[in-house]
Amino acid sequence: MGVAQCWKDAPGEGPRGSGRLGHSAGPWTGASRTAGALRTSTEAGRAALGPGHEGVETGAAGLAALAELTAVRRSWEARLGAVRDECEALQGALLAVARELGETDTSVRSALSSIDTRTPADAKTPAGAGAPVDARASVGAGPGERR
Repeated sequence: MGVAQCWKDAPGEGPRGSGRLGHSAGPWTGASRTAGALRTSTEAGRAALGPGHEGVETGAAGLAALAELTAVRRSWEARLGAVRDECEALQGALLAVARELGETDTSVRSALSSIDTRTPADAKTPAGAGAPVDARASVGAGPGERR
């Protein structure tokens, strides 16, 4: 059994027998952009907490809840800062995956292009006669048609 036959008979996604295995860096790049956008919006929200609480200390002076309100605000600033930092790390990591997969695809394609995938039957076919017909692919096809 030749390399091409093994490849076509291998289970996986896509149409059976297509002989192509592909992936796209698109989802990784899109996820990286989403992480970057989330980082930006989280930072904007975190930064707005301070100005949103301006004047609370003077306006709420004497209230017992002032200390708790300040603690809650600081807690949210810390949490949103942690989310921002995580999104920043994810953005870079996801983009690195997209780049690496793209580079891997290119090097694998280059390495595989030098492999001779002809079968012994291909070598016996006279020039110009075309590839031999696979009887399994022809089952159920009409006269002169291949499935």
